[in-house]
Amino acid sequence: MKRVVLAKLGLDGHDVGVRLIGKHLADAGFEVVYLGKRVATATIVQVAVQEDADAVGLSCLSGGLGHFASLTVEGLRREGSDVPVLAGGIDEPAEIDRMMAAGVHRHFGPGASMEEVVAAFRRAAVREGNPEGI
Repeated sequence: MKRVVLAKLGLDGHDVGVRLIGKHLADAGFEVVYLGKRVATATIVQVAVQEDADAVGLSCLSGGLGHFASLTVEGLRREGSDVPVLAGGIDEPAEIDRMMAAGVHRHFGPGASMEEVVAAFRRAAVREGNPEGI
């Protein structure tokens, strides 16, 4: 079973969407570790490494997604982890470009379907040493 770590970033307290994604990922066969709201990037990195996550999913609807997602990717790389980071939410186009340039695997904006999100996590979970994905 593939493991994904999900978290809400920054000051955003709206977690219905990320919890719904977690349910759909669990229904698709993932083990989901949901860290909750307002989680520090250092905590996300620590848990992702500790849990040997196959993917990390980040959500923020209040701005700051690009900043926090970039910090998460940087932290994971410092720890020697190549786990893919997928991000969903709203930010300025320049910040979305920034996080993608920093190494975020995929960004989902408003209107992304659950099928699209689950399929992206499936593809992201296929890595060296993890060839089957889900």
